[in-house]
Amino acid sequence: MSTPDTAKPKKAKDPHTQPVDSHGHGHHDDHGAGHGTVTSYVIGFILSVILTAIPFALTMMHVLPVATLIPTIVAIGVVQILVHLYFFLHMNASSGQIWNNAAFVFTVLIVGILVVGSLWVMYHLNTNMMPGMMPSVG
Repeated sequence: MSTPDTAKPKKAKDPHTQPVDSHGHGHHDDHGAGHGTVTSYVIGFILSVILTAIPFALTMMHVLPVATLIPTIVAIGVVQILVHLYFFLHMNASSGQIWNNAAFVFTVLIVGILVVGSLWVMYHLNTNMMPGMMPSVG
């Protein structure tokens, strides 16, 4: 007949004795969120300043006609949004960012529907409610 092994009682883990990383914080699960480095934040900041200064300079120096200036400013604004998403919000094509990217695409879709729908309604109200088209009262 065999004798049961005497098990040693296990010591409970103390949450305050976790290993400390180089930043002085205990290890934790960051759920796939990437943290940027100082270099990436500086690059993002410099690009943001440049992408803000270009439309400002184009507008103040009257370099382009208005018909070209407005699309140029919009295009630079879109590029600046992408810079912010990549360098500050750390959204990229990595597998850990799938849910963040899906939520972002859904948000853009909803905002797009709201903006386009509002413009469509306002345009049709404006064209269908011209002063000469209103019925005259009695």
